[in-house]
Amino acid sequence: MLIFPQINYAQLDFTVENIKPDDDLGDHEDKFQELFYEALKQKGIENYDRSVDALLKCIAIDNSVPVLYFELGKNYNKLKNFGAAEDAFIKAVNKSPENEWFLDELYGFYVEQNDYEKAIKTVKQLVKYHPDYKEDLASLYVRTKKYDDALQILDELDTKFGISVSRDVMRNRIYEATGRKKDQIKNLEARVESNPDKESNYLALIFRYSENNEKEKAFETAKELLKINPNSQLVHLALYKFYLDDNNAEKAIESMKIVVKSTEVKPEAKLKVLTDFVKFVANNPQYEADLVEATALVSDTNNSKTLLELGQYHLTKNNKEKALEYFEAALKLEPDNFGILRHVMLLYIDLRKFEAAEKKSSVVLEKYPSQPLFYLINGVALNALNQPKKAIEALETGLDYIIDDTKMEADFYTQLSKAYTVLNNTVKAKAFSDKAKQIQSPN
Repeated sequence: MLIFPQINYAQLDFTVENIKPDDDLGDHEDKFQELFYEALKQKGIENYDRSVDALLKCIAIDNSVPVLYFELGKNYNKLKNFGAAEDAFIKAVNKSPENEWFLDELYGFYVEQNDYEKAIKTVKQLVKYHPDYKEDLASLYVRTKKYDDALQILDELDTKFGISVSRDVMRNRIYEATGRKKDQIKNLEARVESNPDKESNYLALIFRYSENNEKEKAFETAKELLKINPNSQLVHLALYKFYLDDNNAEKAIESMKIVVKSTEVKPEAKLKVLTDFVKFVANNPQYEADLVEATALVSDTNNSKTLLELGQYHLTKNNKEKALEYFEAALKLEPDNFGILRHVMLLYIDLRKFEAAEKKSSVVLEKYPSQPLFYLINGVALNALNQPKKAIEALETGLDYIIDDTKMEADFYTQLSKAYTVLNNTVKAKAFSDKAKQIQSPN
């Protein structure tokens, strides 16, 4: 986690109009003011060396003005003269210890230099100005592996301001780094107890119980959430698994259906549930009707992965028509996906949809002109449509793209033999037939 000062205060404005007599500049001679304005101008056009020279001349005239050291530090930092930059910032802070901007700049400088111990010392001074600096302090403690100190601050902030995502991320990093899974669970249990109506607390606790292999507690927490919030959809992401492990198929399927049709569950999570549903039905075919119902609930899904999973399932059941429906739906979402195109066109051939196969393969070959499989599909379709000359043209072109695939090469020769047979060219038909047999026969 990168740590940067979280408060973006407006930079001090040192233009002519904003320099007041009480800046201690009004009493200086004209030379001082001239040099100071020159320093700001040179810094503005990134002439940092010249800006430094002007500021040093100002300091020679009057070394009591804090802002001179502040500006000097920024210039040295740009020049990567980090030792001089630190010295200048420290002088600015020492001369004006209550100036938040000076402290913030010094803090940012230490963070950039990865000097976290000094950053901690500085940010402790900034905490009194804004509570966000306290969260920065916790981040620094994590960086320096002072985990107990970090947790103490996080607890204080959660108590005062409520739970936040950023602090939870930090807290979980600490638990992961220290292996304090029990402490993590205690924290979540306390949240559930103190705020029993908040769904996210239960869900986090269920996840941590499951991660810690405390499945019974996770299951009980999920059921408790369902009692408190019967309309919860996200809880069924956990419940369906628990019900499956508990051999309660009816409730597992009920939870699966809720997840699949949920508007709150992300598509990736739905896909995982649907995949588990498919595996479950493969071993328990008596529930196939429920799977069909569940798949109908996602028939309008915009998730190609889900549609592919459904297509694959129906292929394993040898329901090629249904598989083709899902693959075609997936193809609408990803029209250039090679794998989906392959599935669709091979199914066109298997289902004797030769016109569709010829049309689709002709279009696809414009996008994938070096893919031999699509030339083969095109040739097969053209042979079936009694267009042998076009089939020969496609097949002979595709042969040039075959690399180390004897099975596909034999298929090409077989289709060429068929085309020449239709054209009554028995010599070439036999020659290609013999080539196919030679490849197919064992050595």
